Amino acid sequence: MRFVIKRLGLFLVTLWAAMTINFLIPRLMPGNEATAVLAQFKGVNPAALHALQVEFGVGLDQNPILTYIQYMGNCLTGQFGLTAARVPVMTVIMQGLPWTLGLVGVTTVIAFVAGTVLGMISAWRRGGSLDSLLSPFLFILTTFPVFFIGLILLYVFGVALNWFPLASNYSIGTNPSFTLEFVWDIISHATLPALTLVVTTAGGWIYTMRNNMVTTLSEDYVRMARAKGLPSWRIMVDYSARNAILPNLTGFAMQLGFVLGGSILVEYTFSYPGLGYLFFTGTTNHDLPLQGALFLFYTLAVLVCVLVADFATAVLDPRTRDA
Repeated sequence: MRFVIKRLGLFLVTLWAAMTINFLIPRLMPGNEATAVLAQFKGVNPAALHALQVEFGVGLDQNPILTYIQYMGNCLTGQFGLTAARVPVMTVIMQGLPWTLGLVGVTTVIAFVAGTVLGMISAWRRGGSLDSLLSPFLFILTTFPVFFIGLILLYVFGVALNWFPLASNYSIGTNPSFTLEFVWDIISHATLPALTLVVTTAGGWIYTMRNNMVTTLSEDYVRMARAKGLPSWRIMVDYSARNAILPNLTGFAMQLGFVLGGSILVEYTFSYPGLGYLFFTGTTNHDLPLQGALFLFYTLAVLVCVLVADFATAVLDPRTRDA
C-alpha cells in the first residue's frame, strides 16, 4: 500500500507541475491567444479583439490567482475553450483521438512485443543469423528520421507499386459503417503509417532486450537453472527474459512520448487525421487552446503509462516495492 500511495502521489505532483507549466508558458510569451487568432486577419475590429480577450481570459486586468484556479478547474472538467475555428477543443480532440489510439497504440505494442521477442531470441542464440543480420539492420533503421522512412514507404508501396493508399484514414466518399469492406479500407490506409512507426521503433527494443538478456544469462540463478536440467525454453522465458524485461517496462512507457511525437510527422506525411496532425495544424494556425490541450493529453498519456509500468514492475519483481 505504501508503494501505491507513493507512486500515486508522484503522479499527481508531476501532473500538477505539467498543468502549471502549461498555464504559465502562453502567458509569459509575447502576445496571447486572442492576438494569435486575429493575426490571421487584417483590419481587425477592436471590439472583436476585446471579445476574444474576454473569452480567453487574457490581455485584461485579471487576478492571476483567480485565473489560475479557473484554469485548473477547466482542465479537470475538460473545458479547454474553443479552437481558432470556433469549435470546442474537446470536440476536435475526440474526433482525432480514436485514430491516434488505433495507429500509435497498436503499433507501439507490436513494436515492443516484436522487439522484445526478437531481442530475447537474439541474445539466446548469440552469433546466429538473427543476431548478426536482422538485429543490427533494424537498429540502424531507428537512426533514420521518421518522416524519411515514411516517404520511402509511401513512394515504394503507394506510388510505385500502388499497393496502399497515399493519404487519409479512409477513402473519400466512403460512409463509415461496421462492415468488413470499411474495416479493410481503414486497415489499408493505416498500414504504411503503422509500418513506419514499427520500423523506426522496433530496433531499439531489440537492442535493449538483447543487452539485458546477455547480462541476465550470466547470473548465478540462470546457471543454477541449467545445472538443475530445466528445459531451455523455461530458462529463457521464466529465468532470463522475465528479469531482463523489467528495465524495458519503464522504457516502454517513456517511449510512448517519443512515439506520440513521431506520430506528428507520420500523420502529417500521410495526412492521417489523428492528434499528431491536429497538433501540427494547431501550431501552424497559432491555435494556442488546441496546442495546450494536446500538450496536456500527451503528458497525461506518458504519466499514466509510467504509473502502469511501475505497478507492473512491482508485480514481476517484488523487490522494487521497497524503492
